[in-house]
Amino acid sequence: MQAITDAELDWRVYEVRSRREVAALLRQLFEKNTLIRLMIRGEADSCMTSLLQVDPEKGTIVLDRSVSREQNERIVSSGKLRCETSLDRIRIFFTIENIVETRFDGGTALRANFPASLVRLQRREFYRMSTPVTNPVYVTIPLPGEDDGGNAFLPLADISCGGIALLDNKGLLGTTIGQTFANCSIGLPDLGAITTSLQVRYALDVPMLNNKTNRRLGLQFVDMPGASLTAVQRYITRLERERNARQAGLA
Repeated sequence: MQAITDAELDWRVYEVRSRREVAALLRQLFEKNTLIRLMIRGEADSCMTSLLQVDPEKGTIVLDRSVSREQNERIVSSGKLRCETSLDRIRIFFTIENIVETRFDGGTALRANFPASLVRLQRREFYRMSTPVTNPVYVTIPLPGEDDGGNAFLPLADISCGGIALLDNKGLLGTTIGQTFANCSIGLPDLGAITTSLQVRYALDVPMLNNKTNRRLGLQFVDMPGASLTAVQRYITRLERERNARQAGLA
């Protein structure tokens, strides 16, 4: 499996510019009272805050202020600051501008312009996205054999930038941990097919109510080309946006 560094990430893939999506994500941060790190002068000068109000109609957000008067003065005079937080184990970054002190709920807080965009940076080694059940994505896996062993066409269960899980109820691939299948093809909707090697990392037979079992296999990408990785990133981002839109009642 290829290691992925921050320098290799295409940040634009993770950027959310839709005002409705930005508002929906900020509301989730507000409702969960998520701590947000306000970077004033980098790591050396930062403070923890949280959202007190999200008002897309007025184009503003309200944040809790620092306990340090001097730090609040630096925040207000900065003009523009970066915020870092996480939501459901996904790192989120956004920038706020025109920060001023304001009265809020009987006290003093910080008001800023509504951020124009957010960056949601999922870490592939932790985060997986379920794929549609009603319109499944299929993986084509060449089966080994002395002659042409044929192909297995299996539906995805979830996907990350580190690998996939798929359903193999007929046991076409076996359960040998470490077995690698070369030249596998995944047909990503609207993005085309990508080709990669897949290595079996786990096999699990899940009992069902009808006394049958569903076999779930976890496979890791091996030596995936950069262009294919970018396509997977884009597909995951699209799935997340569709899910967030459903949760926000926009779809």
